[in-house]
Amino acid sequence: MNIRLREKMEDRDGWGQAQGLRVREKLRADIEAHPQEVIIRISLADVRYTDITFPRTAVIELAKSYRGKRGFCLVDVRDPDVLDNWDAAARWLEQPVIVWENDEDYRILGPQPSIGLQPMLQYVLSISVARTSEAAEALHLKVQNASNKLKQLWQEGYILRREQSASSGGVEYEYIRIA
Repeated sequence: MNIRLREKMEDRDGWGQAQGLRVREKLRADIEAHPQEVIIRISLADVRYTDITFPRTAVIELAKSYRGKRGFCLVDVRDPDVLDNWDAAARWLEQPVIVWENDEDYRILGPQPSIGLQPMLQYVLSISVARTSEAAEALHLKVQNASNKLKQLWQEGYILRREQSASSGGVEYEYIRIA
């Protein structure tokens, strides 16, 4: 799901909690109207400036409320200075948000994954869907270790996961990058 944030705003600048609340309700209505959409791409095209409170209230709180079920990322960021306030808002709420510059280059706003989780996150972000056995093989890890890392990244909000039926008759998780 692609949402142009500017279309939800009163003008090109996003300031304060009051405006953030109005925008958040518009975003929530759009998201709830599309329950099948699990990845929400927020475009910052034509957004000029924001303070810290606006993104925290409008988008980051929303992302945190959907953590584990839906993932939010930012695209079309023209001014890297705008991201400083978004990063501060994401850190404030301890909610990671990935900014995609293109299909391969990204930046993580908010809390950073631990050093032990970084290679796994880089792996998942480099492909569209990861499975535990494939991730373990790619990173030369034991399956249980890979599984624990993937689960932790999902719980902390860096990636999404969905259940699939395994050929053994059990459940297998697929881990999905938020892009």
